[in-house]
Amino acid sequence: MAHLTAKRGYSELAERLNRFPQGAPASDTLFKILSILMTEKEAALIAQIPIKPFKAKEAAEIWKMSELDARKQLDALCDRALIIDIIENGEMTYVLPPPMAGFFEFSMMRTRGDIDQHLLGQLFYQYMNVEEDFIKNLFVNGETQLGRVFVNEDVLSEDNNLYVYDYERATEVIKTASHIGVSMCYCRHKMQHMGKACDAPMDICMTFNNVGASLIRHGYARQIDAAECTDLLDKAYEHNLVQFGENSKTEVSFICNCCGCCCEALIAARKFGIMNPVHTSFFLPEIDAAKCTGCGKCAELCPVESMAMVSANDPAKPKKKLAKLDESTCLGCGVCLRGCKTDALKLKTREKRIITPETGVHKVVMMAVERGGLEHLIFDNRALFSHRALAAVIGAILKLPPVKRMMATEQVKSRYLLKLIEKSEAKQK
Repeated sequence: MAHLTAKRGYSELAERLNRFPQGAPASDTLFKILSILMTEKEAALIAQIPIKPFKAKEAAEIWKMSELDARKQLDALCDRALIIDIIENGEMTYVLPPPMAGFFEFSMMRTRGDIDQHLLGQLFYQYMNVEEDFIKNLFVNGETQLGRVFVNEDVLSEDNNLYVYDYERATEVIKTASHIGVSMCYCRHKMQHMGKACDAPMDICMTFNNVGASLIRHGYARQIDAAECTDLLDKAYEHNLVQFGENSKTEVSFICNCCGCCCEALIAARKFGIMNPVHTSFFLPEIDAAKCTGCGKCAELCPVESMAMVSANDPAKPKKKLAKLDESTCLGCGVCLRGCKTDALKLKTREKRIITPETGVHKVVMMAVERGGLEHLIFDNRALFSHRALAAVIGAILKLPPVKRMMATEQVKSRYLLKLIEKSEAKQK
């Protein structure tokens, strides 16, 4: 196969990307995508950088060049959103984002003339919508997923509001973000190049905090304030879009406003719904059969086809239909309620709340444990040892449920990690 003979730099980068929990399966299409986004030399350099955050000095030692030259190279990569730069306490730290949510999406979040976005959009469609291995790895493997659904706050009742935590509200993410950027929707932009885009708003992709700051700094997002972002959220509600965001309680980096026809997360939810590729909200729609007229608007609006119309089994009205919900695939987004004019739908709480990781690090650690890649986060032989980064990873491991902790020790086979876990458990007793 052609990808087996791909140029070395791209092959090394593909191997590096697959140390992320979600991975990026090698294929001819992947190497074509990488060749549009970067040169082979750049791919080889990126392949050597750490999984954990790093400074320019570390990159210089790895790349065997001066710190000034390393910084220039890193800044050039940041200018093309291949790497994210984060300013902390006046110091610049760099991070290689995963392909998604990451540099794949960033490449289509604005129109640009330095790359062939038409060809790139077609290649993304081939890699994600036709070949599917990448999407399955991203959304199906493991229990902890990349993203979660935020309930449509416009349809919440007073009783519902009692059961919504702050981190489950898109409005709270907006209100508490240090930086807010808005960009073009990657998914609809990609579909536009395939002639398949819908008419949902395009400039409505929201990025927050450190990731938002980096994308704003390099021109991939337009900086906005909380008031304008809230107006955009209302616009998304009006167009019956689903809010799909990063699966963490704090420092959420993105909220996408998704349609069922274009957006990768909802397409995955529709195709692989029974495998729970997207974490749901804490709610489910409940149908009042006595009020349901069978108009079908709720089924029409449902982005993942969880709501359907079935026979009402009424002998007097043999053609009458009623709404029926498949709870196993429902996202709990609440969009269906917006179409019901007879109050036949209301939201109820699920029997069990989905566990949301505390932080982005916690999420990545859980994904790595479940997918069998934890050792890449702890032992990274391509980088200088970072005590701060290791402390964050170990801290997240110690917060895992007991079963997941044992999975972690089995994968890492570390006496040090086992002793830490035993010590932590002893303190909790």
